[in-house]
Amino acid sequence: MDAFFLIDWAEFALRWLHVITAMAWIGSSFYFIALDLGLRRDRDLGGADGEEWQVHGGGFYHIQKYLVAPEKMPDHLTWFKWESYSTWLSGAALLMIVYWLGGELYLIDANKVEMPLWQGVVLSAVSLTIGWLVYDRLCKSKLAENPTVLMVLLFVLLVAMGWGYTQVFTGRAMMLHLGAFTATIMTANVFFIIMPNQRIVVKDLQEGRTPDPKYGKIAKLRSTHNNYLTLPVIFLMLSNHYPLAFATEYNWLIAALVFLMGVTIRHFFNTMHSRGGMKWWTWAVTVVLFVAAIMLSQAGPEYTDYDEEEARAFTPAEQVYASAEGFEDVTDIVLSRCSMCHTREPGWDGITHAPKDVLLETPQEIAAEAKRIFLHSGVSTAMPPANVSWMEREEREAIVRWFNAAQKG
Repeated sequence: MDAFFLIDWAEFALRWLHVITAMAWIGSSFYFIALDLGLRRDRDLGGADGEEWQVHGGGFYHIQKYLVAPEKMPDHLTWFKWESYSTWLSGAALLMIVYWLGGELYLIDANKVEMPLWQGVVLSAVSLTIGWLVYDRLCKSKLAENPTVLMVLLFVLLVAMGWGYTQVFTGRAMMLHLGAFTATIMTANVFFIIMPNQRIVVKDLQEGRTPDPKYGKIAKLRSTHNNYLTLPVIFLMLSNHYPLAFATEYNWLIAALVFLMGVTIRHFFNTMHSRGGMKWWTWAVTVVLFVAAIMLSQAGPEYTDYDEEEARAFTPAEQVYASAEGFEDVTDIVLSRCSMCHTREPGWDGITHAPKDVLLETPQEIAAEAKRIFLHSGVSTAMPPANVSWMEREEREAIVRWFNAAQKG
């Protein structure tokens, strides 16, 4: 089996693992935030801070929370940490495969900056740590006593990073890295703050000391931040499905609006779980923010008219496919079967923007998308969808021969 197929299946497996672990982490996070906000504290619970009765799966659950810790260490204690660690580790591995190994196509935007791939990879890796260092310093300052100001500063940091990423990276890479940047803060909160503080409390209990409540308070602040950041991270991780978000001039501002929408939506559910009444105004604000994102997606598109006389030269990665036997035939096939949609001005009814932001109008663009063309129209029949442009079997075989020739060449 070719290494190409192994790498692609490794990407598939990592993506699947990342989704599974993320679901586990987000699920437990949302559950415990809702549980904590909904605890009943209107009765004497003998040292417990609150309690809740719940029913699920045919059984009843009686849950009590201790603000600092119970008087005696329980025999069995379940820790929630690996959901977070596994999500970050699988996401980091996926980023390496897609955006580092595939950096020539997906990471650096040659129209914005001339930068060797290795420098882009270093920038990608180093930048993910910056957010945590700045955020952690802010949380350990006096600002910790003013959570609202702290959240505003965190939002400013995220917007600044989004703008910075878009100066170098492709729109797709900007969105993904901003999501990874935020997820790194969230996982670092668990690894460096929440779990160590819980271990201190457990050790104090085991050695007969009364735990200091400050450790629970600090962990609660970080956990709340994670709760409000979760929804934006989900969108950013799925943003490659939405070219109108990542492939427009103001994509970094759209990302900023996504963070605000995540806050308003979570605030609605958090206040609902705390029995403080449903804050319906949050949905009105969310709609306004969403409309603003729609308007930004149509302002100043990145697409420019193609001038054949000013066509750029092939990059080294593109030249591999452009010089392979069969490239001219494949170019004709793609132009006749795919380019009516994958163009700057789509001619197919109902399509106003090239699907997935994939342009296939020029030989350079076709060579750049060789892997996708091979996977979606060669070894599979995913494209054209429903084979609406009647791509023949022989044409698909020609695509496979061309791609294999490039791999061998």
